Amino acid sequence: MKSGEKPTAVITGASTGIGFELAKQFAQNGHDIVIVSNSDRIKDAAQELRAIGKNVFEYKHDLSRKGEIEKFYDEVRTLGKDIGIIALNAGVGLGGPFRENDIDEEVNMINLNVVSTVYLTKLFLNGFLENNGKILFTSSIVSDMPAPYSAIYGATKAFVQSFANALREELKETNISITTLMPGATNTNFFARAGLLDTKVGAEGKFENEPSEVAKQGYEALMNGVDEVYAASAKTKLEGVINKFLPEKVKAILHKKQAEPGSAYH
Repeated sequence: MKSGEKPTAVITGASTGIGFELAKQFAQNGHDIVIVSNSDRIKDAAQELRAIGKNVFEYKHDLSRKGEIEKFYDEVRTLGKDIGIIALNAGVGLGGPFRENDIDEEVNMINLNVVSTVYLTKLFLNGFLENNGKILFTSSIVSDMPAPYSAIYGATKAFVQSFANALREELKETNISITTLMPGATNTNFFARAGLLDTKVGAEGKFENEPSEVAKQGYEALMNGVDEVYAASAKTKLEGVINKFLPEKVKAILHKKQAEPGSAYH
């Protein structure tokens, strides 16, 4: 990397929502970016991002599949770019009662939210030891609580949070920095895809946070070496702090009221 040149950033799940807004943050702040998603919208996202003026390399891959992860990594390596940042944002949700949800959907969610996060971290990490790399994990405010009616999703985010915290301690003698972005309910297509539109959080709570502000706070926290950031509203930040002190049973009850099917109507 030339003196004064900013490292290239890889952003997963970048076709819409928080991931797309993260990609915008990196591009607006002078980084070339590599974006990946399983959505056909990735090409439109790349076109919008190129208008900012930096180089954009887009790939369409299903990161819930090991072979697709490996193929994506190989493609990134062939670019010959100095990859110094990865924002591991790809993920999906799934609402509803655990006993009724489809196991294949749940396993796919685990593969995307957890396995791809671990695998991509493993693949990129050693290169980061040489260039002061930065890793941004998109976790969630639900990582701090039991999540009835989003039980597997909540568990995947708890994994991401625990993994990031452990890795940060392992790497504290290196120049690698690790930040977790912990959004509250955010105004994206997440709730529609997760089947949560008939819930209180899906119908009302998501309007508490805009993805552009979530991404801005995540980018700033990453670049400043902050360990974690609750994003984006003051209410979300307060809830994040309070959650650290509430009993697990109380947090489970509170989440249930927000995520129970039909709760939007009463």
